[in-house]
Amino acid sequence: MHTREEKIAAFGELLDIMDRLREDCPWNAAQTMETIRPMTEEEVYELSDAIIKGDREGTAKEIGDLLYHMVFYARIAEETGDFDIADCLRKICDKMIFRHPHVFGDEAGKPTSAKEIADTWELVKAKEKGGNKTVLGGIPDAMPAILKALSMQEKARGCGFDWEEKPQVIDKVREELGEVVDAIGGGARDHIEEEFGDLLFAVINASRLHGIDPEEALSKACSKFRRRFNYLESKTLKVGRKLTDMTLAEMDEIWDEAKAMGL
Repeated sequence: MHTREEKIAAFGELLDIMDRLREDCPWNAAQTMETIRPMTEEEVYELSDAIIKGDREGTAKEIGDLLYHMVFYARIAEETGDFDIADCLRKICDKMIFRHPHVFGDEAGKPTSAKEIADTWELVKAKEKGGNKTVLGGIPDAMPAILKALSMQEKARGCGFDWEEKPQVIDKVREELGEVVDAIGGGARDHIEEEFGDLLFAVINASRLHGIDPEEALSKACSKFRRRFNYLESKTLKVGRKLTDMTLAEMDEIWDEAKAMGL
């Protein structure tokens, strides 16, 4: 591992490289926060993918890519006189110091469990702006729906608003499923959409309470579906047929083969 001085030097080199690129590279000089934002979103997913796969070398690379983007944003803002990278670092340092009174404040040294910290996290955050910040106010509207639901539930939990027992949320899932069935019977599309949303929200809540990441669980389900469907498609092509020419019963038979093989 590198020394603190080497880490600081490496970050300084990245800043120097960014300065040169903004000055001497036409493509980099032409970029704005708006043009690089979609690329940043892609980099976040690439980092997540590397972590899920346990690819440590890939994770290091993707963290570097994200750091480059953060420095890029800060450099653009510095050119317009809005802020620079030091302002960004100062803000996160101040925030972390404020949010961890058990480490940096009057409560430093006081025995505190990870659960106690998690349970009071949102209440501490709410104090940051004199109590004027709402608990759910920091959740972006553009966040993917599964992650948004999970974030809302976690923030509500941090204020003590959560299910007392795990079986309660399973009962809620059953209740919401029944309401979906009733809504479908009624035929009103808006109502059906609303009830499906409530059901999905409840399922995400249930997975959270059981320690399961719903995003990862769904991603694995998608991967499983891909493997089995690829097997179905491959076997169909080998016998000179097309999926569109097969009956559902024929496809189900091959699908069951894939399941039996552990795909």
